[in-house]
Amino acid sequence: MVDTISFDDFMAVDIRAGTVTAAEPFPEARKPAIKLWVDFGEEIGVKKSSAQITDHYSPDELVGRTVMAVVNFPPRQIGPFMSEVLVLGFPDAEGAIVLAAPDRQVPNGARMG
Repeated sequence: MVDTISFDDFMAVDIRAGTVTAAEPFPEARKPAIKLWVDFGEEIGVKKSSAQITDHYSPDELVGRTVMAVVNFPPRQIGPFMSEVLVLGFPDAEGAIVLAAPDRQVPNGARMG
């Protein structure tokens, strides 16, 4: 069964679109991950994230890609790296994460609504 939340609860989660400006391997992470720098536009700026997406993505192919992320969670220390946003994705049939992204171009910082 799915827990229900109020519309106000949903609106409290700030999900934005942004463009990956840099990506690099994160060998220090306990589980395979990639460090991402994502540009969310003037209002939010560039934020960092650690994403366990190595099954489907390499750092080189992520640069320039639009992703969606929760931008209002508190930062989280992941080993030596401070992750500032939670990049969103869905598990495929084997449990590997596939990134969530808009299917058309939107401005950096566009809020999901």
